Amino acid sequence: MPKKKSPSKDNAHKNNPNVMGLRREVLEQPITETLEINYMPYAMSVIVSRAIPEIDGFKPSHRKLLYTMYQMHLLNGARTKSANVVGATMKLNPHGDQAIYETMVRLSRGYGALLHPPVDSKGNFGKIYSRDMAFAASRYTEVRLDPICAEFFKDIDKDTVDFVDNYDGRLKEPTLLPTTFPNVLVSANQGIAVGMASNLCGFNLGEVCDAAIARMKDPDVDLLTILKAPDFPTGGQLLYNEQELRQVYETGRGSFRVRAKWRYLKGENIIEVYEIPYTTTVEAIIDKVAELIKSGKIKEIADMRDETDLSGLKLAIDLKRGTDPDKLMQKLFKLTPLQDSASCNFNILIAGSPQVLGVGAILEEWTAWRLECIRRRAYYDMQKKEEKLHLLQGLSKILLDIDKAIRIIRETESDAEVIPNLMVGFGIDQVQAEYVAEIKLRNINKEYILRRTDEIEQLTKEIEDLRDIVARPARRKKIITEELNSVKKKYARPRLTEILYDFEEDTQVEEQEVQDYPVHVFLSREGYFKKITPQSLRMSSEQKYKEGDEAYLQWEASNRDEIMFFTDKCQCYKTFLSEFPDTKASVLGSFLPSTLGMDEGESVLWACLPGDYSGSIVFFFENGKAARVELGKYQTLTRRKKLTGAYSDKSPVKSVLLLREETEIAVTSTEGRCLVFHSSALAVKSTRSTQGVAVMTLKPKYKLERAVPFDQTHIQNKTRYRAKNLPIAGALLKPEDRGEEQMTL
Repeated sequence: MPKKKSPSKDNAHKNNPNVMGLRREVLEQPITETLEINYMPYAMSVIVSRAIPEIDGFKPSHRKLLYTMYQMHLLNGARTKSANVVGATMKLNPHGDQAIYETMVRLSRGYGALLHPPVDSKGNFGKIYSRDMAFAASRYTEVRLDPICAEFFKDIDKDTVDFVDNYDGRLKEPTLLPTTFPNVLVSANQGIAVGMASNLCGFNLGEVCDAAIARMKDPDVDLLTILKAPDFPTGGQLLYNEQELRQVYETGRGSFRVRAKWRYLKGENIIEVYEIPYTTTVEAIIDKVAELIKSGKIKEIADMRDETDLSGLKLAIDLKRGTDPDKLMQKLFKLTPLQDSASCNFNILIAGSPQVLGVGAILEEWTAWRLECIRRRAYYDMQKKEEKLHLLQGLSKILLDIDKAIRIIRETESDAEVIPNLMVGFGIDQVQAEYVAEIKLRNINKEYILRRTDEIEQLTKEIEDLRDIVARPARRKKIITEELNSVKKKYARPRLTEILYDFEEDTQVEEQEVQDYPVHVFLSREGYFKKITPQSLRMSSEQKYKEGDEAYLQWEASNRDEIMFFTDKCQCYKTFLSEFPDTKASVLGSFLPSTLGMDEGESVLWACLPGDYSGSIVFFFENGKAARVELGKYQTLTRRKKLTGAYSDKSPVKSVLLLREETEIAVTSTEGRCLVFHSSALAVKSTRSTQGVAVMTLKPKYKLERAVPFDQTHIQNKTRYRAKNLPIAGALLKPEDRGEEQMTL
């Protein structure tokens, strides 16, 4: 076949309307129509099929997972690997395995997010009270259904709920689970849909059962007297406010406060927090306390640690001497998540429509739904018994003449005529005749038939009773009451969240706001420290020093800034400038060894303002080595004042430099030699006590003398002293490069 010619460039230009300057026709579409066609189906799918729980207390993802486990016979069986359950659930839930496993984690006993977790778990499932504790992979953990799940699936095979096709039409799944108690109020649930959200807190199972029974008996009952308050698996103390709780109970919206439980260990001067609010995490509490300590708003805490182990949650707070633990906890309750507010938004799906309901309305909806479940169950049982009764009534007619039945079957020539002949011979219908024809030869005796037909009277009574249940809601309410009492007896547990009716709330807790204003800071060689305001410095700028003392370091800073003092004992003392009083230039200032509580004979070597802890510190040692350490290695979670092992103790420190950015450094020795190198040649070390690397080779009787940034020297011929490789001995300083004075810090 001849090859097809490709269009020429000219033809391509002719066929391209953009090249020819033509404008394509744009079809206008109203935004409302676009939203209705493209966005609304997605929004409704998220609301109805994903994020909002239904009257049984489950979201679709929860229901699919639990039903899969029920089908895998995990209700009374041994545990299986979580990965097996996740894989099987994907037949009903068209989502990734990680999403399904995360759903399982939240429902597990190990995670602890629910008062009555439906998944009995083994292995690491993380913890609800920890933000950073990760759960193990599904191949390592094992699960089965908790015994309480028997109440979720009771009589599910008796047409109590509707079943629908799964997403590919190959399997059936329930639209709801026939829970025998108001699980929607027992299991906490959260969901964010499109344009709406749901936030259901949990209540104590025993109280919920009592409230449901009381509501059925008296629709005007005050639920607050029975269902006292929400209950949380993390415990804590609920601050009882009748007005707040009544608003939640009546409208389904509102909030209330929960605080942590703690104890004071007098001998150790430690506060132990062992239960925290459901709405927060250990890490959030520690972060907030650390922030308050660093900002100076809380000064009573020496250290705070997370000592959580297999025995449970524990936060240890070391107190400073003389601290009142009660006053400190009142302050922490006000300023940290140790006391938190729990919000409620009881938005649930009722017949496919999202509705925000109060507790009473939810109980009414659940009762109406449960009444229908029991009616359907009774109707199903009634139909089954009526079918059995119909068969036995046909069998009773055979009792009149067993020989006749045998004769009809024996004398019938073809198999197809057996049923019609029995129907004619005894006046029974086809179903009854089929049943009679299927009786084994050994059972065609008077004793067997009499024994079976004796059931007719009992079946008749049972059918009448079931018919009465189907017809009378009062009977069904009585059954619901019996089931609720049974559930309460089997599974109810004491409250985990304590209710505080009388509690002290210190409204006078004041945040000690540290004032922010500019200051000038001066440090002398002997360790005297001054913080002077610009106004005071303008009035008198002449600094007073002790005899033999002189100026060493000075900065312009803010009163809120943090400062670090390094000593000759390899220790670092951290504090804030706000801890020092404002003073004048005419005074000696604060003597740091006394002010900071230094060890005997310890003196200040160097100091710096760490700021945001970006950059690094370079220590130059007498033996010719230099150690570059990240400034962030001196950052601490709590407001610790003293860090040991601040730098290496193998050789005395001669100079210290703070590097915010790379620069050139000049190093001199007692021999009079000098070398210049770029700071990037020094690798940053991860440990504070690193011995560093050699930068200057020294003869036995000489030592490294000092190191300063190159721009602070008088060197004119830089190339003479520049080091190509480290370490190096350096070049002898020429007189013109020494300047009028020796290099100083």
